[in-house]
Amino acid sequence: VEDPDLFEGDMRLTDAQRLAAQMGQDIDSPSARGGIKTGRWPEGVMAYTIDRSLSNRAMNAIRAGMKMWTDNTCIRFKERTNEYAYARFWRGRGCSSMVGRTGRRQDISLAGGCWYPGTVAHEIGHALGFYHEQSRPDRDNYVTIHWNNISPNMKFNFNMYPRSTIDSLGTPYDYRSVMHYQGNAFSSNGRATITAKQSGVTLGNRRQLSKVDIQQMNLMYKCSG
Repeated sequence: VEDPDLFEGDMRLTDAQRLAAQMGQDIDSPSARGGIKTGRWPEGVMAYTIDRSLSNRAMNAIRAGMKMWTDNTCIRFKERTNEYAYARFWRGRGCSSMVGRTGRRQDISLAGGCWYPGTVAHEIGHALGFYHEQSRPDRDNYVTIHWNNISPNMKFNFNMYPRSTIDSLGTPYDYRSVMHYQGNAFSSNGRATITAKQSGVTLGNRRQLSKVDIQQMNLMYKCSG
């Protein structure tokens, strides 16, 4: 069963963000963020809790997913003490996350099929402020969307957004991004829904961060060194 509250399959929006999206406005604008201009975590530190609904296997995946970011960027994670804004990992419906820091508690949902380090790293990427790679405004130069193969009620997942919404910070299009859809995402018939215009390319991965994932996160959070 598809969750109607999810945007692009696994991103949860605040009410203001959802309204902006429905009106075709920038969902990451200051007004949609309630005064938070960028939705970034101060000094790149995300406070978090892990709900008791999650198993040891899930917790291991969370730690490993965090490590993928801390090993390669200046992003850090700390267990919540009294922070008002924090991320709660819990066993919800499917794999999903809010986009960027919302300024209060925000949930990262990890159902049983999400307990893999790369999947957790993907959802953490959303919480840190990343959208899906194939939503970039220049994506049509690099991939082809096969609309006839996409489930009718899932076509919105393949929307492309303007530069006012997505700032790729000058990085090249990244076929191997941990934030990129795989080739058969939301297929209605088992056929490809998205293919690369460059031959010999595999779309997406959930095994490791790509070089561009790392570069983009370091640029977004102004990591030094």
